[in-house]
Amino acid sequence: MHKYLFIVVIAHRGEHLHHPENTLTAFRAAIDSGADYFELDVRTSSDGKLVLMHDSTVDRMTDGTGEVAKLTLEQLQKLNVKGGGTIPTFDEALALARGRVGVYVDSKNVSAADAVAAIERHQMQDHVVIYGSASYLKQVAAMRPKMRIMPEAGSAANLCGLLADLPLKVVAFDARDFNDETIAVAKAAKVDIYVDRLGTTDNEAMWQLAIERGASGIQTDYPAELINYLKRKDLRTH
Repeated sequence: MHKYLFIVVIAHRGEHLHHPENTLTAFRAAIDSGADYFELDVRTSSDGKLVLMHDSTVDRMTDGTGEVAKLTLEQLQKLNVKGGGTIPTFDEALALARGRVGVYVDSKNVSAADAVAAIERHQMQDHVVIYGSASYLKQVAAMRPKMRIMPEAGSAANLCGLLADLPLKVVAFDARDFNDETIAVAKAAKVDIYVDRLGTTDNEAMWQLAIERGASGIQTDYPAELINYLKRKDLRTH
């Protein structure tokens, strides 16, 4: 029934259930799992350097305290990540990914120009999806119309507006907006549907439901398990 499909597997914050999230170790494990993308969160230090951290502060993930935006790169790199390792730069993650895996860029606090420049430095422009606000993605598209930008669908009406304003090939969904009406808009526009399957929705039954409803990509905390499931369902050969 689904043998013509290839479902893209996205490792949320890398393989972070066994490794600290947003670290090179987590990204290497995601690559080893066979994921097609690893997702990361980009922020800007006080001296304009791009670093990886989901939260606006370093408190949860490191032995330090303070806002990422108020700390220099040198200060950030002196911190120890809980579970091992240090805070990577965006450049380090892109260098690791090049030639091996795609990168799902969650743009937390970064200028469009800085993000595009980093991506192009590592010749990853054809191997990323860039997630962020509509205004931010409009800036990316103005600079690089062919780079794949990915807004949150939000609702059917919101998605219609996004499709009118942005050159979209892929749209992000989560548990809040993955409904029949909004999915129908995406299908009519023939854009890829990348849906989060996290928390209570990150299981085989919900993966299957996502596929049946039209998902072409799934973001998960269990990349190896999802890949094995897809292989069993003849939805993936590698």
